[in-house]
Amino acid sequence: MKHFSALLVVFGVSVLALACFLGAASSPAFAQARIESVYNGHRIIIPESSISQPGRHHTNYFFVDSDQPSAGPPSGVETPGSIACVYQLVSGPAGCPVATSTAVPTGGVGAIAIVDAGHYPTAAADLAAFSNYYGIPAANLTVTWAGKKPPIYSNWLIEEALDIEWAHAMAPQAKIFLVESVQVNTDPTWAAVQLAAKLVAQNGGGVVSMSWGDPEVAKELGWDKYFTTPGVIYFAASGDSGIGVSIYPGASPNVVSVGGTSFNRDRNGNFVSEVYGGGGGNLSPYEPIPSYQSGIVGIVGTHRGYPDVAADYCCAPIYLQGAWYSVGGTSWASPTFAGIVNAAGNKQQSSVDELTWMYSELANPTEYAADFNDITNGSSQCKVGWDLCAGIGSPRTYTGK
Repeated sequence: MKHFSALLVVFGVSVLALACFLGAASSPAFAQARIESVYNGHRIIIPESSISQPGRHHTNYFFVDSDQPSAGPPSGVETPGSIACVYQLVSGPAGCPVATSTAVPTGGVGAIAIVDAGHYPTAAADLAAFSNYYGIPAANLTVTWAGKKPPIYSNWLIEEALDIEWAHAMAPQAKIFLVESVQVNTDPTWAAVQLAAKLVAQNGGGVVSMSWGDPEVAKELGWDKYFTTPGVIYFAASGDSGIGVSIYPGASPNVVSVGGTSFNRDRNGNFVSEVYGGGGGNLSPYEPIPSYQSGIVGIVGTHRGYPDVAADYCCAPIYLQGAWYSVGGTSWASPTFAGIVNAAGNKQQSSVDELTWMYSELANPTEYAADFNDITNGSSQCKVGWDLCAGIGSPRTYTGK
């Protein structure tokens, strides 16, 4: 999907500005409100759960071309094999065409916990079907919740399927915990985040992925403590609203913020380049610059800059309750990158340790070029090295992660 970035940067602003002009959704399986746009022949649909509302965390996914189910993976989507090939996680064919990039990752250590809102009754069956289709080893999945069992929130089912399927695809040997939360003013709750971290720590360490967020507020400084369990690295989506829009928990200095890129492919389906895709990026108005960003103080000044890293965010296939959908967003990028770091097996003891290690790559151009793809196209704000487009960049091999 060429030049997808131009749409999402503009469209992300529209999400914030047009939330009061929502129409009814045509698909009864999902929420009553959404925002639609058409770009280069592609129909983009942002569901109600991904529309930013103050005080309520939102998902960061969108439908591409349709929010209606299909019998198989829609055309134009990447696959676990094509993503692994482009990021050099496996040996694949030249150009990493989607059709022939069938080798999938085989690694994974400890555990990955996904934090989402609402009960997902078919999680195990859907993950098994997705894994079987792409030749991924069967998952060791546990579904749990903090406090009472939450009800089903239809708009979050897509999010939950996306998160567990792609985290498992990138690290199939890691245990997967889906921690479900009720919706409250800060849904999913911090209790769910704490439970997720506890489960990861008890099962050999690993990562927690959070694909949701909310606009930054001053009191977030008191929430940063929820991302400090030893042996756990926290990841969060940077948002889909373009550069200049703040989102938490991705803004926390104790969280690895994951932005979005997109792949350009030629007419034969060969990978050509990776460009900025429209994921969120900003300088936090509240969080001071963390020590690991001291090397980019000339860019960020006195405040935390994010994202830290990025991954492809359009477009992914997911399997949900007997059907397939094409979706995108940093909701995809976060569990993908979290799974890659888990499979790398380096087991840093905290997000700060992980980020310190990643940012140290910038001081060595040779190592940096070998371990990360520097995203310099897609926006005038994309520069050599760290920037608000894609942070350090997207993954290249497992080294340095």
